[in-house]
Amino acid sequence: MDELEWLSGLSPWPEDGFGLDRMRALLAALGDPQGSYPAIHVVGTKGKSTATVTIEQLLLADGLSTGATISPHVRSWSDRIRIDGEPADLEAALRRIRPHAERLEATQFESITAAALTAFADAGVDVAVVEAGLGGRHDATNVLRSRVVLLTNVGLEHTDVLGETVEEIATEKLAVVHTDDTVVVLPDDTFAPLVPRGRIVLGSAREAAEAFSGHPLGPDPNVSLPGRLEHRSGEVRDGAHTPAAVDWLRERLPPADYTICASILADKDVDRILARLEPVGRRFVATESTNARSLPAVELANLAREHFDTVEPVADAVAAVRRAHELGEPVLVTGSLYLLADLEAAGA
Repeated sequence: MDELEWLSGLSPWPEDGFGLDRMRALLAALGDPQGSYPAIHVVGTKGKSTATVTIEQLLLADGLSTGATISPHVRSWSDRIRIDGEPADLEAALRRIRPHAERLEATQFESITAAALTAFADAGVDVAVVEAGLGGRHDATNVLRSRVVLLTNVGLEHTDVLGETVEEIATEKLAVVHTDDTVVVLPDDTFAPLVPRGRIVLGSAREAAEAFSGHPLGPDPNVSLPGRLEHRSGEVRDGAHTPAAVDWLRERLPPADYTICASILADKDVDRILARLEPVGRRFVATESTNARSLPAVELANLAREHFDTVEPVADAVAAVRRAHELGEPVLVTGSLYLLADLEAAGA
């Protein structure tokens, strides 16, 4: 079994609950690579990947060697680990960590994170920009020698793990803050009172990069990531998977009467997501992804009929997008990054 097959076959969820003991043991076996460089830690509900790459590009333009890791991916696993703005040699990084990961029974996210942190050390980067996975306190990325923490925003997600309110979720995400960190929070100061310690700066990705560099940086880079407000011919793709993420998307969508093609995981706040999508367009094609938690297209369609005039279930994702275009452009493909990944894998 090659490295990518091995990684793809790992469990994405820890069977024994969330915690950092296994991740710390894995990194210790690898020589604690995360101690080789300072880091910028990006936490939040929406916009983390775009913020991570924006920071990477700003610091690259300033002459620094960078490592960056984002999740999840849409096109391929190689999207996850970047060195100086380019995909790293993923298979080499996985070969480096695989024996230790297998011995410790590391999860998929622990393994890919350890591969990234080790690849950064091997490349001798000046700084790592690391996107957190789930939450912060018990996330596998909460092992960094961070100097800056950026909180992009906070919405209700994974409430069974992170808490029932945005304040509780923000507290879990901000638990990655260490004594000397500079913490960059939303410009409106919403979550500043929850910051446990550190120096607070109001802002976003630029302010996080400048807090690290210590001086003003050049112009904003043009960052375009697959599945993150991705514009195609007659189509927009965005993996908005929470009500707050749909709100964020709606603020940035060009005004139009969209046909919506969506797949939503069963453990998400499905009805509130559909309600947030309702003003975007009156036509809805329900589909499903290959993720085991995806709602079947027929079930999603039944829920969507409360919100849309025209609703059709089409289980095959490629056929669903095609049907959405037949019903009328522009088309918005959304609800899950897993759906977008399936479409990419199918070449659609």
